[in-house]
Amino acid sequence: MTHGSRGRGAGRNTPNRFQQHHFEPLDIEFPPAEEPAPVRTTYYRDASRTILSKNDSPDIPFTFSVNPYRGCEHGCIYCYARPSHEYLGFSAGLDFESKIMVKMDAPRLLDEAFRKRSWVAQTVALSGNTDCYQPIERHLQLTRQCLQVFLHYGNPAGIVTKNTLILRDLDILQEMARRNIIHVMISVTSLDPDLVRRMEPRTPTPSKRLEAIEQLAAAGIPVGVNAAPIVPGLTDEEIPSILKAAADRGAMSAGYTLVRLPGPVETLFLDWLQREFPDRARKIRSRIQQTRDGKSTDSRFGTRMTGEGEIARTIKSLFDLHAAKYNLQDRLCGMSTDGFRKTEPPQRDLFDGR
Repeated sequence: MTHGSRGRGAGRNTPNRFQQHHFEPLDIEFPPAEEPAPVRTTYYRDASRTILSKNDSPDIPFTFSVNPYRGCEHGCIYCYARPSHEYLGFSAGLDFESKIMVKMDAPRLLDEAFRKRSWVAQTVALSGNTDCYQPIERHLQLTRQCLQVFLHYGNPAGIVTKNTLILRDLDILQEMARRNIIHVMISVTSLDPDLVRRMEPRTPTPSKRLEAIEQLAAAGIPVGVNAAPIVPGLTDEEIPSILKAAADRGAMSAGYTLVRLPGPVETLFLDWLQREFPDRARKIRSRIQQTRDGKSTDSRFGTRMTGEGEIARTIKSLFDLHAAKYNLQDRLCGMSTDGFRKTEPPQRDLFDGR
């Protein structure tokens, strides 16, 4: 039996595919009155020399992304980014959500990238892999400093986050909105606070995320809802209510992806399903596999985001119908690159002491 760790999504560390040895505790039941010791978060300095990550996927509406952090303390059990932690010598399980790599030089590296002669202004995603507003951002403010760099050069940015900490940066976001260089997507996987607490243990409640959409919209910032990932048999029925709730609060765009469980994420997610929803685990697993040609994941361009088969088509039709009903079809809101200028760098104290 796999025990859940308090405040964590994963119940254990899965083996790292690049390492020959793996250590795992004995599978012994804890006495009923006891719980596993909490897993503490550790932060490590990431000494990356570049900050822009490039992808060539036709499924993604951006070429470059900025990830100030690797690993994510939010602990979402389904996160497709978990396997990337194995390249760092960690596990995709508990390590992914408790051993966080921090790019302290991210703002300076972004500044250097925008000043290069070869840089062509275009929308850059914050973040493409892990949430740029995870809890440590409250203290380090690396995402905020990166936004200041985007604003300084006039380069558009698209943000996807689950965390209401984004409201801290309303001052910068409003100025970016005036220059038409920002678009925000708030991820809302479910409106059920109990499900969210289990599935995304260190994220704000659904009501708080909807409030964030409302405050961003009221501040004039283009904001949408990311109903992602959709988990067939668990959250797909909530698509209409999620889109309506977001539209009622001022969202102007919407997107979704279908859950996929690459590599160790499959083991972690199925362990979680059996732990949290034992009576529904088989049904949910079956429905996921029906959207992936009998498997739990699909890396092919064109199908990896939306799946295939009858269930996937039904989900897409349901989403499209209600996105149109609530006028949520403008995903990127036409951000402009006209104001981009290769100017002098921001004041150097922006990057000092970080």
